[in-house]
Amino acid sequence: MTYDTIIRNGRWFDGSGAPSAVRTIGIRDGHVAAIVDGELDEAGCPQVIDAEGQWVLPGMLDIHTHYDVEVLGGPSLSESLRHGVTTVLLGSCSLSTVYVGGEDAGDIFGRVEAIPREHVIAAVDRHKTWSNGEEYIAALESRPLGPNVAAFIGHSDMRAATMGLDRATRKDQRPTRAEQAQMERMLTEASRAGFVGMSSQQLLFDKLDGDVCRSRTLPSTYAKPRELRRLKSLLRRSGRILQSGPDIENPLNVASQVFQSLGIVRNPLKTSLLSAADVKSNPFAVKLMGPLARLANRFGGDFRWQHLPVPFEVYADGIDLVIFEEFGSGAAALHLKDEVERNELLRDENYRRAFRKDYDAKFGMRVWHRDFFDATIVACPDASVIGKSFGEVGRLRGGVHPVDAFLDLVLEHGKELRWRTTISNHRPDVLKKLARDPGIQMGFSDAGAHLRNMAFYNMGLRLLRHVRDSGRAGQPFMTVEQAVHRLTGELADWYRIDAGHLRLGDRADIVILDPERLDATLDDYAEERVDQYGGLSRMVNRNDDTVTAVFVGGEAVFLDGELTPVVGSQRTGRFLRAAHKAPALAARPPVRKEVLAHVG
Repeated sequence: MTYDTIIRNGRWFDGSGAPSAVRTIGIRDGHVAAIVDGELDEAGCPQVIDAEGQWVLPGMLDIHTHYDVEVLGGPSLSESLRHGVTTVLLGSCSLSTVYVGGEDAGDIFGRVEAIPREHVIAAVDRHKTWSNGEEYIAALESRPLGPNVAAFIGHSDMRAATMGLDRATRKDQRPTRAEQAQMERMLTEASRAGFVGMSSQQLLFDKLDGDVCRSRTLPSTYAKPRELRRLKSLLRRSGRILQSGPDIENPLNVASQVFQSLGIVRNPLKTSLLSAADVKSNPFAVKLMGPLARLANRFGGDFRWQHLPVPFEVYADGIDLVIFEEFGSGAAALHLKDEVERNELLRDENYRRAFRKDYDAKFGMRVWHRDFFDATIVACPDASVIGKSFGEVGRLRGGVHPVDAFLDLVLEHGKELRWRTTISNHRPDVLKKLARDPGIQMGFSDAGAHLRNMAFYNMGLRLLRHVRDSGRAGQPFMTVEQAVHRLTGELADWYRIDAGHLRLGDRADIVILDPERLDATLDDYAEERVDQYGGLSRMVNRNDDTVTAVFVGGEAVFLDGELTPVVGSQRTGRFLRAAHKAPALAARPPVRKEVLAHVG
């Protein structure tokens, strides 16, 4: 029997957490056709990969992305592919593009996810041909998708499309009975089409872009309990998932989001909540997250926190960073689009007094630690400040308050001032505990958003490095098999999508990596232009020596440090419908053996 691809003598992980073993894998018609201890007949096989000394894993899942805009004009999503991610989930944080038009999408995505508003509008207006979930799926599958895609339907998407963005973001407005029924029909249709569930958001520092509704919070934050109960009831009945972000300033909201998953006299509500993070601003909060999840699940819930398993390091150009949205003076600056007007505000002493007061307030729940001594300048026309913190610059300038040092530099250099800080997940021992916790899922990369602020496309590789290094140091906290399971099969099974496993008959979504190159290069800074966003230079990761090969549906999409010619030109991924087996793509003519790259 012939195979399309043979991967020989690699250390094979099946995604279940079972012991790994050296095996040879044969791929035929996009599926795993053979797994043997020994050799397969290579006669007639056009592609043979020698994976000796390497790890052969199921393709990884990224359960929290904002690729909803990028997938329209750049469906290859190659930044994820090249790091072994073969399945991505769209529609996070109440945001999707199933129902809203271009302008509303621009207002909803632009400022919240730091994607230039004009490019969001252009992408949706140019590509949108759909009016419901089934048509949306068909539209995605008409594109040359790189990875597989699954999706939530966004609550803010449905609410804005039904009520109009202006009414949907007013406290004194409620959906009419007909509008409520319309949102329920939208959610029901999306569930039947195979969406994994609905995403909502109650976090209050995500703000809208545009002019009419500028600086209002997301539409889903205005929903009252009755509206939410009716939508959640549909999710319970269909067995679909609620992804949600709580109002972190309201402990009761956080607790209710956890315990809403209980199903004592009703179906449990599978709930994925944002997010489990070891934040510098409150090092004790993370200690409650695991016990809360375990308590809810012990009493019949089905609850998970989402977690980024690496340090949450962010970069900013000037004052343009979402963390400033969480307090009044920061949000006031970001409210102003006009640079002249904004600079006038930043010079105002009354404004600075308010900013200093917000900065010095150390109580209450927040994301940013508000410590400008823990914020390093990495680029600036004034070379003398590079490598210093804003606090240090203030001291060198005669004891200036860190806030004034920061604002002075923003006024002097605008977006040419680039700086970074780590907000959370900075303690390796805490990361180890979170990685083991069964109430916590590996996710929250935000891929496709915050283009100038962060890049976690390789978070799975970095978790594998942490596990391997701890084992080599004699301080293991989980096995490599368990780590692979957490990044693959565990997620796929919980979201009920056909991915995450590498067994006989499974679709051949595969990543091959060199464990000896799980090294310091995973932390390196890199940027790459995005053509569909006007050539904007975004943060990415580049670990092309670590990942040897990536396959989606049996098709090689990354080999020898390069994307293959099929990426962006033909579809390798598909839309994965919840609780459905994914059909195979149509067979393609075999490629002649002599023109294929040989990896090894």
